[in-house]
Amino acid sequence: MPKLRNSVPGYRKHRGSGQAMVTLNGRDIYLGPHGTETSKREYDRQVSEWLAAGRSTPEADEGITVVELVARYLAWGKTHYRKNGKLTETWLTLTAALRELRRLYGRTPAREFGPRRMDALLLKLQEKRDPATDPKVRVERLSRSTINAYAATIRRMFRWAAAKELVPPSVPQALAMVAGLQKGRTKAPEGKPVLPVDDATVNATVERLPQVVADMVRLQRLTGMRPAEVCLVRPADVDTSGDVWLYRPESHKTEHHGHHRTIAIGPQGQDVLRPYLLRPAEAYCFDPRDSERKRRHQRTAARVTAWNAGNTPGSNKQRTPKRKPGERYTPDSYRRAVQRAAELASVKAWSPNQLRHTAATEIRARFGLEAAQVTLGHTRADITQVYAERDLSKAIEVARKIG
Repeated sequence: MPKLRNSVPGYRKHRGSGQAMVTLNGRDIYLGPHGTETSKREYDRQVSEWLAAGRSTPEADEGITVVELVARYLAWGKTHYRKNGKLTETWLTLTAALRELRRLYGRTPAREFGPRRMDALLLKLQEKRDPATDPKVRVERLSRSTINAYAATIRRMFRWAAAKELVPPSVPQALAMVAGLQKGRTKAPEGKPVLPVDDATVNATVERLPQVVADMVRLQRLTGMRPAEVCLVRPADVDTSGDVWLYRPESHKTEHHGHHRTIAIGPQGQDVLRPYLLRPAEAYCFDPRDSERKRRHQRTAARVTAWNAGNTPGSNKQRTPKRKPGERYTPDSYRRAVQRAAELASVKAWSPNQLRHTAATEIRARFGLEAAQVTLGHTRADITQVYAERDLSKAIEVARKIG
């Protein structure tokens, strides 16, 4: 008979003493006289705490190693770091950070991981790496901001571990004292800032894009919405009752903080979006299956082989293709489509997120920082400063008058 790996240890009687008992991680726990309500409540408490601790007991956790802690945190995080059933970008940072921690200190007892080991890990992360020898290494040098993000993830894991009584509270408290890498005082390079993309580059790229993706680019450029938000547009989420339409995404980046997001769509954006609102209310407006159908029609129209020779249209499709178009674009598939089109147009590669910076810069120059903040959906103006490039023309005007 196969072993039951997910079963819960049962409430049973110890014949010699008449006590109720349960065995957790090989340890017998006595609960009181068998059959009493007190013993049953104690059983419920012990098993609940055992399940909440990941089927472990304090005695079993005393010698937990870093690699064991990482495994438990990943098991918890796979459920926690999800939105709309999919793992978030935070999960990618988390797994990359813990992979580096596990490589260097996997066999170290978790309670012994302190500031000196954290400093050693940060120093190790600043070294050059060889992508050719490790398929999981994508860049030769990690940037300073990436290393600091890794360190923050590790601190967060140890705070979680302390809350689960897997390590003493002194461990995350000590790790909090380790400062992040400072600009100009580290071997790690600075990450490249995300800059706006000029409209000439955008227009050249749009000419090489499928119609659906081209309209996504146009709408994002006009509204300054995030790539994920333009992928999620549905007729049900767009209020068309006013002269300016209001789009409330079904999901957005800061909803877990209790923030609301409303995107205003003006006349030009309405002209782009209007044909897509004829879909069913719950369907996504920008459907990659439409792009695939149009691509196939274009290939059929450009066919030079005689119709009585070769394959008939649609006869050479794979029955079970490895990849099928989904019901909507994802930020990654949207970005890949844009970058492929930029390459075909022989312009510098850019990503849809740069359109948000472009829109922010224009809005700030014409209407001020507060208008850019509201349009982008930021709660603080200092966040908008990252997106909106400083308007140099204002500084030139000041210098012309007083300098």
